[in-house]
Amino acid sequence: MRKAAALTFASLIAAACFTAPASADGRCPVDLDTATIPQLQQKMRDGELSAVALTSAYLARIRTVDRKLHAVLRVDETALRQAAASDRRHRAGTTRGPLDGIPVLLKDNIGTGDLPTTAGSLALAGPPPSKDATLVAKLRDAGAVILGKANLSEWANFRAAKPTSGWSAVGGQTNNPYVLDRNPCGSSAGSAAGLAASLAQVAIGSETDGSVVCPAGMNGVVGHKPSLGLVSRAGVVPISAEQDTAGPMARNVVDTAITLSALQGRDPADPATAAYPADQTTDYAAALRPDALRGKRIGLWRLPSLGKEVDEVMSRTADKLRKAGATVVEVELPHQDRIAALEFPALLSEFHRDIDTYLRTRTGAPRDLAALIEFNRTHLAEQTCFAGQELFEQALAAPPTTDPRYQANRNELRTLSRQSIDDTMARYRLDAIASPTNPPAWTTDCQRGDNDVIPSSTPAAVAGYPSVSVPAGSVGELPIGVLLMAGHWQDARLLSIAGGAERALAAWRPPHYLPTAG
Repeated sequence: MRKAAALTFASLIAAACFTAPASADGRCPVDLDTATIPQLQQKMRDGELSAVALTSAYLARIRTVDRKLHAVLRVDETALRQAAASDRRHRAGTTRGPLDGIPVLLKDNIGTGDLPTTAGSLALAGPPPSKDATLVAKLRDAGAVILGKANLSEWANFRAAKPTSGWSAVGGQTNNPYVLDRNPCGSSAGSAAGLAASLAQVAIGSETDGSVVCPAGMNGVVGHKPSLGLVSRAGVVPISAEQDTAGPMARNVVDTAITLSALQGRDPADPATAAYPADQTTDYAAALRPDALRGKRIGLWRLPSLGKEVDEVMSRTADKLRKAGATVVEVELPHQDRIAALEFPALLSEFHRDIDTYLRTRTGAPRDLAALIEFNRTHLAEQTCFAGQELFEQALAAPPTTDPRYQANRNELRTLSRQSIDDTMARYRLDAIASPTNPPAWTTDCQRGDNDVIPSSTPAAVAGYPSVSVPAGSVGELPIGVLLMAGHWQDARLLSIAGGAERALAAWRPPHYLPTAG
């Protein structure tokens, strides 16, 4: 019964690709699961593929596949017009770079002036923001096709004490495409699940702690959380200016790197980007090399709390990295208990400050956190999966960010998180630290909430350092990622190592859309 359901759904996926013009022998001109941006651009240059055909194929795939996933909240009705404009640039030889004509999904906490931006909440379901987020403007300038908005964990998983990742009042529950009753992790759930199902070529997620890399790991794709300040947050619904960042997600490292190249740069609207070198424009894809692991030293932080099966995936990962020329040594990161104790109280204070500031920019929305809490109390649709908003209530009562106790805690957090990575890398002469990204996906359950004690993302998230998750293997049908992290502004080096790991591990596989694993 399970096999038959999987095959039936797989036939829908295959059929969706054939909306693009067929080649002379009748086959689809691209394999949406495996094609990379460089391959797509080559086909466009050779006249074998158009941006309109590529966009049409993804839109058809959304129509046929997403009814099982609920990963896409809405498509942009102008997507085909955007693609047609890209085709004109291709014919004229005036393309804007490797993203020109490439369909991109945006997490729905990323502001778009022509599409609703809800963070999954009915409180923001009114008029869209007054303008695009800076990163969206950069994508448009690069010629990307904005395909639509992806579902997310409501308020980026910063509302209830026991939330259900991938659920929002606006979009419902996003499902894991590998096993549909399993969770996609949050909060960039729709971005990751949509990529795993090949509903877009790339997607943009956002992270405060784990919200890019955990969904990437649990849905078997690549997710990069950049160094804080590399990508502007202006126009993105916030949790914490001290930790938030948007980041690229894709089915492979090269597409992730190409997308990051388009997103990078200073923005006067985001003070964190002032530290970004003013004259620096990095081609992150140029750093990728087939022998990237040769001579590298990787520290393996095992995290046995994620279970024996995950640890076995990490052992196999270490063996494959060694065979590719890396030296792998076992490490433990210090200060993690203290960091865990300090992070949440700091985020509460920062959320109150930053969400109040954001809400004042939105027409028709609650004007502050207190009004938002009242909105949730009086709108029953906000309580259909879980009713709690304990984090909102705790944030409302938290000390302001002007409080000396808060400031001391944040300073200690910043110092300890950076020391945990910097000192470990110096002690063992490391190029990167590796750890498991995620456990096997848990069963989605609104009553229980998530089962997600996942400490691997925290050091880099709190430090503002880069991290990237790459598929490493699986436990049964469920993907497991390996999380790589390094020091501030070491994104190019880290992506290069991630590309080497991707090649060595060769762990990506398409989902089977099984209704259940058991």
